[in-house]
Amino acid sequence: MRRMDTRVLVWLCAVAALSENRSPAATAGRSCADSRQVYSEKGYSTSTAPVTQISGEHLRLCPQDYTCCSTQMEETLSLQSERDFLKAIEDNSQFLLTTFTQRHRRFDEFFRELIDLSEKSMNQMFTKTYGRLFTQNTHIFQELFLELRRYYSGGSVSLTEVFSDFWSGVVERVFSLVNPQYQFGDDYLECVSKHAEQLQPFGDVPRKLRVQVSRAFIAARTLSQGLAFGRDFVNTATKLTADSECVRGLMRQWYCPLCRGLPFLRPCHSLCLNVMKGCLANQAELEAEWNNFIDALYLVSEKLEGPFNFELAADSISVKVSEAIMHMQENSVSISSKVFQGCGNPRPAPARNKRSPNESGGNRKPFRTYTPEEKPTTAAGTNLDRLVTELKERLRPMRGFWVSLPHTICNDERMAADVTNEDRCWNGQTRGRYLPDVTGDGLTSQINNPEVEVDISRPDVKTKQLIMDLRVMTNKLKHAERGQDMNFIDSEDGSGSGGGDQGERYSDDWPGYGPYSPPYSKPPHNPVSNAAKPPRGREKNGSKWSKNNGHGRVRSSAKLHTSGLLPLLSSQFVIYVALLWR
Repeated sequence: MRRMDTRVLVWLCAVAALSENRSPAATAGRSCADSRQVYSEKGYSTSTAPVTQISGEHLRLCPQDYTCCSTQMEETLSLQSERDFLKAIEDNSQFLLTTFTQRHRRFDEFFRELIDLSEKSMNQMFTKTYGRLFTQNTHIFQELFLELRRYYSGGSVSLTEVFSDFWSGVVERVFSLVNPQYQFGDDYLECVSKHAEQLQPFGDVPRKLRVQVSRAFIAARTLSQGLAFGRDFVNTATKLTADSECVRGLMRQWYCPLCRGLPFLRPCHSLCLNVMKGCLANQAELEAEWNNFIDALYLVSEKLEGPFNFELAADSISVKVSEAIMHMQENSVSISSKVFQGCGNPRPAPARNKRSPNESGGNRKPFRTYTPEEKPTTAAGTNLDRLVTELKERLRPMRGFWVSLPHTICNDERMAADVTNEDRCWNGQTRGRYLPDVTGDGLTSQINNPEVEVDISRPDVKTKQLIMDLRVMTNKLKHAERGQDMNFIDSEDGSGSGGGDQGERYSDDWPGYGPYSPPYSKPPHNPVSNAAKPPRGREKNGSKWSKNNGHGRVRSSAKLHTSGLLPLLSSQFVIYVALLWR
């Protein structure tokens, strides 16, 4: 009886072994119904699909064992594996593309609306005070905002030159209007504007406004450009073409199980990782520069909600301009005397050109700034803090994207078996554990990849170009984070277009900011040389500081022309305030 039990046990073991590892004769007759069904569900005709397994000598990619795939099926499924791979790349990079596209659109709309609101508030503010006298001179301010928009939109515009030209126009007009008893020619006014920086008729306001607005505009423009770059970069970097070695690996892991009659068997997780790391070896080379780019975007966005606040900068333009004009009014006597000494004796104005108080608009209110309650509202629907917070939340998970992409794909249960199912997954040959080690990240690590043969001696040209593009954009962002436009670096002091005074505290720059200014650490000084700035159109005859209005040279001992002017300006100060825009 015991001998009988032993025979039965041996027989059962043999049956079990045969059921798991059938002989060729037994395998040849195995049904291909499941494989045909899955193949059909993918939209392919089963006319060439075997009903039962056949000999696999014709196979080029899958193991040449008995198979449910014809030659045409293997070719079709290899193309399908490439499409599945590219679709996986597209799906897993979608959040990058969506973030860059949506964030760029929202920031761009927000910045442009703030510029429009800033100009609108200035027009309302000045028109309310001066009416027609301002509207006759709006071209000065329209040109300022036109240039600011051109700069933000990517134009080759030096903000330092923009503000220099703006204040030159303002000082010429204001100087003429606070000295109506004189007649000034173009050459004389050019002399005044050319030496405005030396005279400082507006005090320190032009420098502060230039620094504030330039820092904010540089950061805003560069952030917007960075987000647009990120969108285009992801579009380019994810448009891949799988080479023949990659396709072989993809086919072996995803569809060779179908050919083997096991269409529902997923590849082992480690097998999937080796295939993906081989196919995405060049993309992993982007990792270091990509992380630098994301970090730079993050830092610029932080500066925009802190010391380079674009909302505060746009809102401060009208207020700062009004402060500057009032400063010149209050100091017009000393400023005029310096001009007369340096530029020469102006011609007296004809009597018919002198205006009486009534003609001058002297009944209008003196210029004033907005109270906090009167300030115009910012762009509707959102604010800068909210936009920056949302952006930073989306930037954090972008770091490490390219190196983690193989893991992201293989962690999808549709792409590979779970790591806990290592013994019952497709190992590239049959059902069972995958034994080779998982290779490292990057191109050079693929020299030992058992699944995809990668030529590590020839870096991909497209990848090298993408790395260079990342470096260029990151460099622009790093300059913007320091308040510099790398296209306009002043060779004298290394500061950017309007972005000088790097060590200056920001709390004094912003109205209402006070002690609550965000903390700021002085960046290391890193002067960068650049091409010379384009010359201003007005500067064509050299310095005229030693010349008068075309009527002879001024003697070095020229007297100050203030004896008759001082009482006049003192008594008519309020009268001539409204003449600023006539």
